Amino acid sequence: MLTEWWYYTGHLFTEDGTRYGFEYVIFQANRGAFPPYFASHFAITNSAEEEFVYAEEFGPNAIRETEAGFAFDLNGWTMRGALGEDHLAATMDRYAIDLRLTATKPPALHDEIGYVDFGASGGSYYYSRTRIDVTGTLTVDGEALAVTGEAWFDHQWGDFITVGAGGWDWFSVQLEDGNDLTISLVRDNDGTLVTAYGTLVRPDGEAVHLDPEQFVVRTTDTWTSPHTGATWPARWEIEVPSEALVLTITPTMADQELDTRTSTDVIYWEGEVLIEGTIGDAPVNGLGYVELTGYADGLPVVLDE
Repeated sequence: MLTEWWYYTGHLFTEDGTRYGFEYVIFQANRGAFPPYFASHFAITNSAEEEFVYAEEFGPNAIRETEAGFAFDLNGWTMRGALGEDHLAATMDRYAIDLRLTATKPPALHDEIGYVDFGASGGSYYYSRTRIDVTGTLTVDGEALAVTGEAWFDHQWGDFITVGAGGWDWFSVQLEDGNDLTISLVRDNDGTLVTAYGTLVRPDGEAVHLDPEQFVVRTTDTWTSPHTGATWPARWEIEVPSEALVLTITPTMADQELDTRTSTDVIYWEGEVLIEGTIGDAPVNGLGYVELTGYADGLPVVLDE
């Protein structure tokens, strides 16, 4: 298995209603006879104060024994999960999390069978837990705050290193009516779409596969990073005509760029977003996350008028 990752994003609410976004991920790379290499990223979005902070850890020997599921300890950052019951803990300057998570929907298998064929680039087993209740503490400047919220978990593994020579746009959407949606767009280095797929998870947990002709994603704005000079997509419209679903996706703040060249040799954008739209004639709102890769390496942004 060349590549594997365990990926959490979510939204935490303090007792006074303040919202924080979080990302916490562990990557594992296996390359021939070399020992497995692990990298981890932890990020907090504090949009109320226009603050985005992140940190990274890396090294070998992160796996810890467990009777079921997975368990990691990478330089003191820990992640453990089995059968939809997970525990996350990580610390960086000013922020720390200690969270317990309970999935409220079954795993959703992507591309119908839980395996995505990338052609010459290989393939990936891939499932998500799209709706997870969260309780625990978020520590801010030494003060431990009780939080509740919702999270999303992606587990992806396979014999692939890169998919397409450009990058990808990944969307996760949790709507207040209980519907969840994810869409992945994988592009070549000139912006040509290599593959695209989506999954709609209904409130009862039913996962519905979406072929690329069943949805439309439009990019309607950009943001240029003052840190790296990269220009990123910064606002989107998504339509799923078969579900009469129309969504506008807007970052809670523009600057949610991570420069993780120290641990993974990648600059990417991973940010909390607000969702507004309609299902038929009914308004719908929600929260989500978007991940963008490749744009710091020259992948062009194509705006849809």
